[in-house]
Amino acid sequence: MTALYDRLDEVRARSVGRLDEALATVPHNPQAVGEREAAVELHTRRIVALDAAESGLVFGRLDRHEAETPRYIGRIGLFADGAEEPLLVDWRAPAARPFYTATALHDQGVRRRRHIRTRGRTVVSVADETLDLAEAAAEGGADRRGLAGESVLLAALNASRTGRMTDIVRTIQAEQDRIIRADVKGVLVVQGGPGTGKTAVALHRAAYLLYTHRERLARSGLLVVGPSPTFLRYIADVLPSLGETGVVLADVGSLRPGLQAHAPERPEVAELKGRLVMADVVAAAVKRRQAVLDRPAEIDIDGTVLRFTKADAARVRSRARAASRVHNEARPAAARTVIELLARKYADKLGENVLGGANLLDQGDVAALRREVAAEPAVHGLIDRLWPRLTAERVLRDLFASRSQLDAVATGLTEAERELLRRPPSSPWTPADVPLLEEVDELLGIDESAQRRAEERERQRRLRDAQETLDMLHGSRSQDAETEDEAEELLAGDLLDAEGLAERHEETDYRSTAERAAADRTWTYGHIIVDEAQELSAMTWRLLLRRCPTRSMTVVGDVAQTSTLAGATSWADVLEPHLGRSWQLEELTVNYRTPAEIMAVADAVLAAGGTGGTSAEAVRSTGERPWGRQVPDATLADEVAEAALELDKEEGTLGVLVPHSRLAAVSAAVAARLPADPDRADAPVVLPPEGAKGLEFDSVLVVDPAAIVAEGVRGWNDLYVVLTRATQRLGVLHPGELPAELSGLDVRD
Repeated sequence: MTALYDRLDEVRARSVGRLDEALATVPHNPQAVGEREAAVELHTRRIVALDAAESGLVFGRLDRHEAETPRYIGRIGLFADGAEEPLLVDWRAPAARPFYTATALHDQGVRRRRHIRTRGRTVVSVADETLDLAEAAAEGGADRRGLAGESVLLAALNASRTGRMTDIVRTIQAEQDRIIRADVKGVLVVQGGPGTGKTAVALHRAAYLLYTHRERLARSGLLVVGPSPTFLRYIADVLPSLGETGVVLADVGSLRPGLQAHAPERPEVAELKGRLVMADVVAAAVKRRQAVLDRPAEIDIDGTVLRFTKADAARVRSRARAASRVHNEARPAAARTVIELLARKYADKLGENVLGGANLLDQGDVAALRREVAAEPAVHGLIDRLWPRLTAERVLRDLFASRSQLDAVATGLTEAERELLRRPPSSPWTPADVPLLEEVDELLGIDESAQRRAEERERQRRLRDAQETLDMLHGSRSQDAETEDEAEELLAGDLLDAEGLAERHEETDYRSTAERAAADRTWTYGHIIVDEAQELSAMTWRLLLRRCPTRSMTVVGDVAQTSTLAGATSWADVLEPHLGRSWQLEELTVNYRTPAEIMAVADAVLAAGGTGGTSAEAVRSTGERPWGRQVPDATLADEVAEAALELDKEEGTLGVLVPHSRLAAVSAAVAARLPADPDRADAPVVLPPEGAKGLEFDSVLVVDPAAIVAEGVRGWNDLYVVLTRATQRLGVLHPGELPAELSGLDVRD
C-alpha cells in the first residue's frame, strides 16, 4: 500500500511540473496557443483526478490461482516506470472485472477477493471473500464479519460431514448466481426468508451491473435503498467501492436531497400517509392554492383605483392551468395575465379620466402602463394571493395544520382519518412524509424564470470581463511594441473572442455521478436496488418508480418479515397497482445462515404470524441449543447487561434486541457494563426490532418477546425477525411467561 501512495505522489509531482511548464510557455503562433491551452487543460484534469483518488485510492485486492502476486484494484491505474504489469488496476479496466463479477460458482481464476477501507492513507478495515471453497474450509471460515463473508459461510457448510453439504452448497451457489446475473431489464423480485443471502445477492448484483453496464450506469447512477441508516453503514463496509463510483445509498427518510426525515410516527398515521389515495389528497391541496377571489379586490396605482373581479381571477386561473399543469411553472403565465388585465383596466381608466372617454393610447403608452403595473407592490401581492409560489414543505405543513383544508381536500378519507393527519406546523418530518413531499414537488415544479435571468446576468458579466481582458491585451501590445516583428506576434485576442474566453472560465462540475444524483431531486437512475422491500408503502413505490422510468429494479425482501402496517402482505398486492404483471419473481430456498436449532423455534413464530409463508430450508447445525431464562421485571435491564457481558466473551458480534418500551433502560445498562470502544468494529449493539432488519450477529440476546409481540403492529413478524438474526447463538430473557410459540427454547435457571 505504501508503494502505491509513493507512486501516486511521483505521478502527481510529475503532472504538476508539466503544468508549470505549460503555464510558463509563451506562444508565438496560433498552433502554439492551441497546444498550450490543451496541455494546461490536460495536466489540470490529471491533477484533479489524482487528488480525488487520494481518498480511497485502493479498495480491492484479487488473489489469483495462477499468479503469485496479488492484483490491487483502485480508482485509477498506476504503473511503475518501465513495468508491463500495473501496480494498481483501474476499476474500469477489463483486468478488474472479476472484482465485481466473480462468484463462488464462477470464480474467474480468483481464489480470494479482499475489500479494503481506508481513511486517508490508513487502512481501517479489511474483509475477505474466499471463493475457493476448499481453501476456506481448511481455514475454518475464519472471517464471517459483514455480508462480504458470505462465501466463507458457504465454505463452513462444506466443511460439515453430513454427506449432503456439497449438493447444498451447489444449490446455494446456483440460485444466487442466477439472480446476480439476471437480465437488467424489468423489475426482479427476490423473495427469501432469513439467512438466504438476499442482501448479499443484491449487493453482488449491484457490483455486477455496475461493471457489466458500466457506461450507462456511470451516467445515470445506481440507487440502493435500505431500511435504516444502521443498515446502510453496514453495507457500506461490504462494498466500499460502490461509494467511489455511481452508487447512492439511502433509506426512505433520506431520499429527498437535503432532508433527513427520521422522526418517529405512530404506525396508523404512517400507514395512512402511505396509501395511494394520498396522491389525490395532495393534488387537491395544490389546486386549492390556485385561488378564485371571494369578492373583488381593489388595486391603487398612482391614485387610480382598479377593480379586479372574481371573473378576472377565474380567467387568471384558467390561463395559468392551460399554460402548464405544474403549479410553479404556470406562475409566470398567471402573473402576465394579472398584469395584462390590470394594465388594460388602467388604460381604460386613463382614457375616461384624462382623454374624455376616448382611449387614444398607442402601443408604447400601453407598454409603459404595463411596466408601471408590474412594478406596483400591491400587484405582486395580488399575484401571490391568486397563484402563490409554493414549496412542497409549505403545502404539506399548511395542509396537516388545518382542519378546514383537510376537510376540503381529503374527501376520500373518514373524519377520524383526517384527524390522524393533523399536526402542528413545527412537527419534524418522518419517513412517511418523504413520498408525499416528492409527490407535491411533482405537482409544483420549479419556476426557473428568476434563475434564468440570474444566469443571463452572470453570463453577461463574464462576457464583459473577458472583453476587458482582451482589450487590455490589445492595448498593451500597441503601447509596448517597438518593432514590426513584435507587433505582429499573435496574442490570445487574435485567436479567441470574448465569448470563447468567457466559456473557458465557467466552473466545471467535478462531482461524481453519485454526488450529483444525491443532490438532485429530479435525477432518474439507471437501476434501483431495494432491500427489505416488503416494508415500503404504496406511495414509496410510486416515488421509486418515478426515479426509475426504465423500470430496471432489483427488489429483495420477505413478506413474512413485514413489520409495518403500510407494508406488503404479498408481492402481487403491492406491485400490481404500479406494474401490472410486468415483474418477475425469484425465490431463495436455502437458509445457510441461521442454525437449524434456532429455526425450529422461529418456525413456530412464523406460523403464528399468519402470513402463510414458509421458511427456507436451514442446512447448518451448530449443536448449540437456543435458550430462555425468566428474570424479575425489576432487574431485567441489569440481567440483560450481565448476559450480554457473558455472550460478548464469545467470538464474533453481539446484538441485543429489545422492545421499544425497554430500549432506553437496556441501552444504559449494557453501556455501563460494556463501555463503547471506538477501536472495536464488532462492539455489541442494542436495537429495536425494526433496527435489526437486514443485519446478522454471531450471538443474539432477545429481551421480553411478549412485549415485542404486543408493541408491534405486526408483532409476530417482529419477533420472527429478531429470532433469526443469529448465526451461532441465541438467548432469550423474559420477565413473565413465555409465549407458547417459544416453548422449544431450552430453559435456563
